[in-house]
Amino acid sequence: MTTPIDANPIDDWPIDDTTAIAPVPRLDPAIPVDAAPATALAELEAREITAWFGNHKVLDRVSLTMPAGGITALIGPSGCGKSTFLRILNRMHELVPSARLAGEVLLDGEDIYDPGKRLIDARRSIGMVFQKPNPFPAMSIRENVLAGLKLTGTKMRGSDKDLLVESCLVKGGLWNEVKDRLDAPGGGLSGGQQQRLCIARSLAIRPRVLLMDEPCSALDPTSTRVIEETMLDLAREVTIVIVTHNMQQAARVSDQCAFFLAAQGQPGVIVEHGDTTAMFQGPQDPRTYDYVNGRFG
Repeated sequence: MTTPIDANPIDDWPIDDTTAIAPVPRLDPAIPVDAAPATALAELEAREITAWFGNHKVLDRVSLTMPAGGITALIGPSGCGKSTFLRILNRMHELVPSARLAGEVLLDGEDIYDPGKRLIDARRSIGMVFQKPNPFPAMSIRENVLAGLKLTGTKMRGSDKDLLVESCLVKGGLWNEVKDRLDAPGGGLSGGQQQRLCIARSLAIRPRVLLMDEPCSALDPTSTRVIEETMLDLAREVTIVIVTHNMQQAARVSDQCAFFLAAQGQPGVIVEHGDTTAMFQGPQDPRTYDYVNGRFG
C-alpha cells in the first residue's frame, strides 16, 4: 500500500532547529538518571522502500537491515537518495508536503509507519544529527542538552538534570572541554564542539537508533577525528546509521556499508551492501569498485 507522507527531494534542505529534538520519555522523578534501566539495542530494517516526490520516483524498492549495536554507512554520489532514505527511517518526511512512500521501516520488527504508531514514538526512539550543527544559539550548553525536557514539560530534579547533562556530554565527547562553562552560550562553541553538543542533545532522549547525515562534512580534520571516536564509543549502546561522502570515514567507522546509485533519470537503488572490509577490498559489483576507489562521484 502506498502511504502519503511529507518529504523533500533535496538532500541538504534546511530544517528548523526544533525538528532536531524529539520528545523525551517521562522519567520517574524519584529515580536518579543513572539508575534508569538501560535501553536494549535496536535493529532497524527497511523493507521495499519506494519513494516519490509528485510523479518523480526517487527510491525504488530499497531494502536494508541495520544491525543492532553496529554502524551502517550509506555511501554513494550526490542525488542517489541516501539522505532521503535516512529521513524516511524516522519519519522526517512528514515535515514537508507532497510525497508518497511505499514499504515498511521496522524497529525491532514493528513498523514505525503503522497507522497505530504515533510519530512521537518514532522520534523518541530514532534520533537525528544533521549535516550542519544546529544548537540553540541563545541557550547555554546546559540548556541545549536539556532542551527536549523543556519543550515537553518533563519534570526532573535539579540533581538528576545535572547527572543527565554530564552523562550526555561525556557520551558526546564534549564534557572535558565544557564542564567549567556549562552556562556559556551553545552558539559560542566551535563548529566541531557544536556538532558534539547536538549529539549530546539527541542522546538526552535516550534514542535506540541515531541517524547522522554527513555530520563531519563541515568540520576540520581534528574535529572529524573526535566525532568519529565519539561514534565508535556510542555504537556500544546505540545503533548508528550514517550518510557520508568520505570513503575513508566509511572505512574507519562502519561495520557495514550500503552503496546507493541512481542512473540518469532513474530512481536510487542499493547496488551492493555488506561488510565494510569486504565492500572496500573485494566488492562484487564493478560500479562499487569504481566508486570506493574514487573513479566517479
